[in-house]
Amino acid sequence: MLNHPGDRIAALLTLVFVLAAPVVQPPWFLAVIIVPFSLLLLLIRNTRNLGLALIPIAVLYGIGILPLLVFCCTLTILVIGELAFRGGLEKLYSYLVYTSATLVGCTLVMFYLNIIAPLVVLFGIIVAVLLKAILKEREDAMMLEAMGIAMTMFLIDELNYHANLTLIALAVMIAFSFGYFSYRFKAADVSGLFSGALVGVVLIVFADVRWFLVMLVFFILGAVSTRWKYEYKLRMGVEQSHGGARGYLNVFANGSVALAAAVLWGVTQNIIFLALFVGSVASAAADTMASEIGVCGGKPYLITTFRKVPTGTNGGVTLLGEGVSIIGAVIVSISAFLLGVITLPIAGICILAGFIGTNIDSVAGALLENRGYIGNAGTNLIATAGGGMCALILAYFL
Repeated sequence: MLNHPGDRIAALLTLVFVLAAPVVQPPWFLAVIIVPFSLLLLLIRNTRNLGLALIPIAVLYGIGILPLLVFCCTLTILVIGELAFRGGLEKLYSYLVYTSATLVGCTLVMFYLNIIAPLVVLFGIIVAVLLKAILKEREDAMMLEAMGIAMTMFLIDELNYHANLTLIALAVMIAFSFGYFSYRFKAADVSGLFSGALVGVVLIVFADVRWFLVMLVFFILGAVSTRWKYEYKLRMGVEQSHGGARGYLNVFANGSVALAAAVLWGVTQNIIFLALFVGSVASAAADTMASEIGVCGGKPYLITTFRKVPTGTNGGVTLLGEGVSIIGAVIVSISAFLLGVITLPIAGICILAGFIGTNIDSVAGALLENRGYIGNAGTNLIATAGGGMCALILAYFL
């Protein structure tokens, strides 16, 4: 954080670079000025983190990789955000102030440069505040934030995808309202709030609000399943940590494939990505219900050997778990059909894909997670990717 007077002076000088960027050309000339300045900041303890963050951004801009808007907005988010961020790292108010300040700053930058790209700026800010919540007090946090912000905006800029400003505003309101209420009802922590909002914005902007509603069905199923016989699971020692509040790892493990499917659909309009999306969400729902409800179904059998194992063992399956996994896949797939996202034949494919996905999760848990190769998030990602790809392949041949 930029709490000391020296930090603030360095921040103001950084903003001077933003103002000078459209004037000082070619880009490498400005980079030649910024890099020595950054190296000087490295020698001062209180400004070391800012110096580390500036160097890679200046180099990427100087060699022509980062466009002018991305370069200027990255520096603006870093500096304005840090100056605005106050209070404890777990206080939601601090993150909201951070978000508001960076939004105002980047809006002014867009008008100053006469480059209006709200989608690029929006994703940069969401990723910035998400990284702020994830990285917290890490020494290298500012450098990682800088690279994450810059690369996100660069990718969105390269997609050259355009969306109506009204749609973008609607997406932000819906996604952040969902994230906020998830946080208030302790279904998500701060990182879960902003990562969920990111997924929601992507789904609405690149696809439409119906895709978000399908994901909402999964979220509701997951929340209900987590609370199912929670006291019993607590006594057994197999309950979700943090009272079931989801963090960014859980959100991205279950939502990354869906997020990618939405972007691919938005860019290509290819029907197979509808199947990829619903198949992955069906797999996530099936796996969550199998894990949270199936654990109450007696002694599980390890899916790779069919031997009885202790309750809560990765890769353990029960008849109850297998049954509710099908129910989860059916609810998600039929919801997607009723919302008009997919056809009935594709819904049938996604039900099958969801059941396959949850068993892929069990196999991955038995073979990889139990041996310490991956964590639970990795297992979930393999499951959603496996179920989604099964649906995509079957839809392709259909």
